[in-house]
Amino acid sequence: MRRAILVALVLSATLLASGCGSDERSGATAQAQPPAPAASLAPLARANRFNGSSAFALLREQVQEYGWRPAGSSSLRRLAVRLRRLMPRGRFEAIPGHPRLRNVVGTVAGRKPAIVVAAHYDVEAAPQGFVGANDGAAGTAAVVTLARAFARTKRPRGARELRFVLFDGEEEPAGCTPFEACGLRGSRAYARRHDGEVGALVLLDYIAEKQGLSFPRELGSDAGLWRELRRAADAVGVGSLFPDRTLGAEIIDDHTPFARRGVRAIDIIDFDYPQRDSLQDDLDAVSQRSLDAVGEAVQLLVARLRRRG
Repeated sequence: MRRAILVALVLSATLLASGCGSDERSGATAQAQPPAPAASLAPLARANRFNGSSAFALLREQVQEYGWRPAGSSSLRRLAVRLRRLMPRGRFEAIPGHPRLRNVVGTVAGRKPAIVVAAHYDVEAAPQGFVGANDGAAGTAAVVTLARAFARTKRPRGARELRFVLFDGEEEPAGCTPFEACGLRGSRAYARRHDGEVGALVLLDYIAEKQGLSFPRELGSDAGLWRELRRAADAVGVGSLFPDRTLGAEIIDDHTPFARRGVRAIDIIDFDYPQRDSLQDDLDAVSQRSLDAVGEAVQLLVARLRRRG
């Protein structure tokens, strides 16, 4: 995913990697955490609230039925129509300055400020043919599945409004740098338009890697909200996916425009994904088991946040 700028805090800014072709969103100078052992699989969740089979079916549908779907493409615009229909009270939101791009938004009523659960639904513009099973489809499938689950759940008295947002234009156009200026188009527009309306944001990105799944906190994620995520993960039996350590670096992602406006925001992303930015980010690299484990943790986290804000 070329969209990240992994900023090592102890290094001079002059050392940051540059150029779309060099993993520009994650500077090559940063010290990455060693990947988990290749044979490790995600733990099986004890809870059974999140519909992992439905989520994985939607992941597969995006890859097989819509294929390469970069921002502005006809395939992505067709997918957007499908996703809007699946969302509770689904609608499009335009992205100013980008007439072919649009965010997909679903809502479950409640009091403000809202809790936002988000992912991006576009994929890399290069390499041509990139299907983004983990980088785009997995997060999208989880967000839609969570939206539909909460729409069917009786709303607790005084519960927060829930918004489920699929950002368009997260990936930068081919040849455009820097990432933060060229990418994040949907999230920057949404954060600007809804400034003051969002109390917390949970972003789902690389979440379905088949083996070696692990989520240390990146430094752009709110520490307090991350602790709440870890408690939810422990409660559903998948706490080992969220080790008590940080990357020592920040990942620039769709949560960044919100964090910079003072919103408590976290990014659930396993940036050590071996198939990142390659044609191998396909169905062979992801699993329902991983998707379900993350979905269960996030569903409990959002349920808790919804009740107490």
